[in-house]
Amino acid sequence: MNRVVFLVAAVALAGCSVETATTAATAAAAKKQELEQGKKTLNQAQQKIDQAMDRLQQSQKTRESASQ
Repeated sequence: MNRVVFLVAAVALAGCSVETATTAATAAAAKKQELEQGKKTLNQAQQKIDQAMDRLQQSQKTRESASQ
């Protein structure tokens, strides 16, 4: 009888382990996607900053040329 109870408990715990592993894998995939999206957003922001800096430098050069 003890063996049957042990076997049932072992099977139940094995099922929980599979579910936990699946949940962890799903969470990891979601985090990876979130990280990739964050990197993409960061790159886009950096490009916009670079463009704004280029426009600012061009504007300064234009003003300096006009004042001379």
